[in-house]
Amino acid sequence: MDLTLFFSPVDESVYTSITSTSSVLKNIKIFGEKMPDYTGAHIAIIGINETRGAGHHAGKSRAPDEVRKKLYSLKKGIGGYRIVDLGNLNVGIDLDESYVRLSEICRILLESNVLPVIIGGSHDLDYGQYWAYERFEKLVSLLNIDAFLDLDDKHGAPPDQKHIHKILLHEPNYLLSYTHLAYQSYLIDPSSISVLEKLYFEAFRIGQMRMNLAEMEPAIRQADLLSFDVTAIRSADAPGSDHAQPFGLSGEDACQICWYAGLNEKLSSIGFYGYSPDLDDAHRKTASVIATMIWYFIEGYYHRKNEQDFRSNDFTKFTVSMPVEPETLTFYKSKFTERWWMEIPMASSSAYARNSIVPCSYADYQTATKGDVPDRYISALSKL
Repeated sequence: MDLTLFFSPVDESVYTSITSTSSVLKNIKIFGEKMPDYTGAHIAIIGINETRGAGHHAGKSRAPDEVRKKLYSLKKGIGGYRIVDLGNLNVGIDLDESYVRLSEICRILLESNVLPVIIGGSHDLDYGQYWAYERFEKLVSLLNIDAFLDLDDKHGAPPDQKHIHKILLHEPNYLLSYTHLAYQSYLIDPSSISVLEKLYFEAFRIGQMRMNLAEMEPAIRQADLLSFDVTAIRSADAPGSDHAQPFGLSGEDACQICWYAGLNEKLSSIGFYGYSPDLDDAHRKTASVIATMIWYFIEGYYHRKNEQDFRSNDFTKFTVSMPVEPETLTFYKSKFTERWWMEIPMASSSAYARNSIVPCSYADYQTATKGDVPDRYISALSKL
């Protein structure tokens, strides 16, 4: 399909000064004079300047291009890059049309096994990102990273404060699980957490993550799509956000999360939202952070091991006898990456079969060997 009608090319001013042959720019194909062929690509970058969901005028932000300036000038990482930059998606007449356009482009890319990387726009655009999965007839897991929960259902609330509520109510419902990382307790209504818990969804506050970020890796590995609001990063590292907070993830934390996300073989789309260049500092610090996050995501992507066949010799199987129900718990450990999974009893014909072996950590295995059922097992069983 010719995507030229949907996109505007990347402005020449973004890349004309970059001459290094080892730069990211010189190792990807961008929409300059002509639209690059996305078929056969691994990753497609999509810029979008739709900010009406945050109460701003559409098309005025240069967020994607500011991030591109920083990203293009970085040095190419490992792997044989097959990356295209499709340019900036033309926004719709209204916000709903922008959602439709984004969902259609993402769907086209997903059908071609191309991973969309969305840059710019207000956080409510992840509704379009999620909507793209509707026709695939499979249940998906959404990972959202934000200081706020965005579950507001009040009339008149801006779309970027109620988009998660909109996703949860979307019909048909194909959302298997929802995980929220890095919320800040003093910014949210406690009843919102109760809503998520009743739906067997998970939410982790910033303090829990800071204690042991590696324990969040299984939650990241479970996701089919990831939505990242820059507001989750502390203002010292990312001041360019309408709702920048003094506390939050560090830039290094954000890059680590993106590295984990890139390694996740299940993950098929990612969006970086909420960046406002007008609020950034003179050095475009926020754009640098986002660009580096994308670099680490791409680096993780090219380190993927395609660990899917748990019956192969690439895994060590551990069966733990339990003093309570269930009688046994089965774990798998990769011999290559040392990552862990656990099996949830499920009929192979079930619609949930694809999700019957879930990511976990060594700590979950240790919990089972002590005779206790891991919380992650209980949570997964409740969803299934």
